[in-house]
Amino acid sequence: MEEFILINGDSMREIQKIETPVDMIFADPPYFLSTGNGTVKIGNRFISFDKGDWDRVRSKDEVYDFNYKWLSLCREKLKDSGTIWVCGTYHNIYEVANCMKDLGYKILNMIVWQKSDPPKTLTDQRFNFSAEYIIWARKCEKVKHFFNYDLMKTMNNGIHMPDVWKLPAPGTWEKVCGKHPTQKPLRLLYRIISAATVAGETILDPFAGSCTTGIAANLMNRNFIGIEQDPKFIALGMKRKEEISLPERAAELYLRMSENPEEIQVLVNHVRQELHALMIEKGITYMRAGDSKGSVLVTPGFERMGYVLLHTNGDNCHLFKLKQKGSFKIWTKETLEQYGFHPEHALYYIVLHFDNTKELEFSKHPKLRQGINTYRSKIRPLSDFIGLR
Repeated sequence: MEEFILINGDSMREIQKIETPVDMIFADPPYFLSTGNGTVKIGNRFISFDKGDWDRVRSKDEVYDFNYKWLSLCREKLKDSGTIWVCGTYHNIYEVANCMKDLGYKILNMIVWQKSDPPKTLTDQRFNFSAEYIIWARKCEKVKHFFNYDLMKTMNNGIHMPDVWKLPAPGTWEKVCGKHPTQKPLRLLYRIISAATVAGETILDPFAGSCTTGIAANLMNRNFIGIEQDPKFIALGMKRKEEISLPERAAELYLRMSENPEEIQVLVNHVRQELHALMIEKGITYMRAGDSKGSVLVTPGFERMGYVLLHTNGDNCHLFKLKQKGSFKIWTKETLEQYGFHPEHALYYIVLHFDNTKELEFSKHPKLRQGINTYRSKIRPLSDFIGLR
């Protein structure tokens, strides 16, 4: 059973009490934006965007001292091979980076989280704010860190994942238990935790807020230690933890969390046993085209199709990368016959070429036996086949 330890108190004191070295830290520290009178008039309503005393504007020296102290304490608790991820905007992220360098951290990446659904900026004097930044650093300059490169590459259609991530802000489905003014999306934590940890490891969040880090960690079979000073957010975090104690709700949240609106898709294609080996040998799979039984239905997401999974009656599954994402050719039956196939049921066929030199392993064996639908070609997200559990 994964640990979920949530501590009510000041981070500066409580971090020092932690005895177990941690594998990863995710931190969303104050951005120091609240002035005490932050309101804006929208229509006939005045809306406050002041977050509270913890986010009050401070002097440059105060901001540096605050970040230096908590980063120093966190570094002491981080394993030598561990990494830390720190969220921010231009208001605080540069001071965080300066403190990290002064403390001996090795900065690995500056991730740009591009929000696919950003709120409207409340001024017409600037570009619309649509991104936040996440510094990824390891504790030691010369001690190697863990990076799940292969998984990240596979999630990005076999291409080295870039440092710009397009993900939506938290949805209503992850605010059922309540809201936090700076809540991060589960999808963001899913990718971070996937990239930097393995099951059974321990993740620390010194500014836990609504415990998004903890919920994602436990859903992904990681242990969690969180610190939060506001009792009402402690209550919210515990309510969210209680929510995922229900197996059906946990499974639903995991599925939503692992989804990505930009996710690469997999064409799932049933082939007869006698064709299975020949398709793999040739690196070719095909389906009937036109108004014939068994035709593939081109739906939204087809342009993101990057892999093909061949199976026979739901068994004997093999996953390969397509040579060209989101595209196919139309061949006549005569063209297919030139490659050793003997199609009999249509004049034209949808043909896809895949890389048969490298079969991909997948960690999840999805249910492919679905009555008559077992034999129909379909498109499914890559996360149905690869992932963390």
